Amino acid sequence: MNKQRIIGIAIALILTLIVIIQNSEQVDTDILFITITMPRAALLGLTLLIGIIIGFVYATFREKAKAKANADAE
Repeated sequence: MNKQRIIGIAIALILTLIVIIQNSEQVDTDILFITITMPRAALLGLTLLIGIIIGFVYATFREKAKAKANADAE
């Protein structure tokens, strides 16, 4: 990775951690028919993790689709 990308990722992670740490109060979260009480920091962290996983899965499938399209074109 180039230096600018590493710096950008580091800044994004630091800002994310600051936001998560500042939100420590308890919140009620409704998931379908269940109400869960958890710290807002845990909810933000969980949401971030789910977003990263979805992005990774999407990128993986997209890369496989491009590779298949390139193989079919040859």
